[in-house]
Amino acid sequence: MVMPGWSGKSKGGTLGYRFFIALIRFTSIRITYFFTRMVAFHYLVFSEKSAMKFYFRKIHGYGWWKSLTSIYRNYCLLGEILVDKVAMLSGSKTDYTFSFEGEQYLHDISKQGKGGVLIGAHMGNWEVAGQLLERIDTPVNILMLEAEHEHIRKLLDRVMEKKNIRVIPRKEDFTHLFLIDEAFKRNEFVVIHGDRYLPGTNTVSVPFLGKEALFPTGPLYLASKQGVPVSFVYTMKETSSHYHFYASPGKVFPYPARMNTRKREIREMVEAYVASLENMVNKYPLQWFNYYHFWSEDQVVPK
Repeated sequence: MVMPGWSGKSKGGTLGYRFFIALIRFTSIRITYFFTRMVAFHYLVFSEKSAMKFYFRKIHGYGWWKSLTSIYRNYCLLGEILVDKVAMLSGSKTDYTFSFEGEQYLHDISKQGKGGVLIGAHMGNWEVAGQLLERIDTPVNILMLEAEHEHIRKLLDRVMEKKNIRVIPRKEDFTHLFLIDEAFKRNEFVVIHGDRYLPGTNTVSVPFLGKEALFPTGPLYLASKQGVPVSFVYTMKETSSHYHFYASPGKVFPYPARMNTRKREIREMVEAYVASLENMVNKYPLQWFNYYHFWSEDQVVPK
């Protein structure tokens, strides 16, 4: 069965962003959260939910009612996380607190002087991770699709006070690879997601939470080719005002130079990432934000 996959675009528009930016500036975070719950209920009633039903019912084994309430809670958390992102990046007065697990691993990577690849996922609040990495005193570059709502990114740029995060636009002619190489030469971090791929990119099918799913090979293959260490990073929301930052020990994956073993070695790299991702998804099941048919066995779940 061919998995439909991700289209390469996220939903949303600038009008909604402007509305919530105004709420954050002129009211409070909690009032803004209230409006996100109204939006979440709208999506619960009117959006296509088959992928999330599969996720909660078939992957986590939830019953019908728990799956439905979990979808709503998932939508609410996504709304809160988007609010938190705008609030923190725009310099608004906030009372957020953070705990750091594995921060020393990133200091160790920085000391090696070769740069590094930080592989995250579409769960938790990955955008905030860039702000938290100020503690490492190493510039951060985020690889982002050039066409993925450029107008929204520019809108957020106008309200951001801190400019320590650079965006490397991913281009069809692969010129972004030169920018990544230059970032490594400057001993900088490059943040890439490892849980989404576009049609035509190289993937490998591996077990993920008990069912086969396709993952891109590009991020880990790139790191191995450049000989730079890799750390898996996540920033997870634990309460309304507290986040937990995770980073794994830096690891240099040997470049798979031999053709007869390349597929196996690349698969082993991806399996290391998937094992880390599984741990996070099991720990924070409500913060999985991939709203498409992710697993190869995925199908429409009966109501």
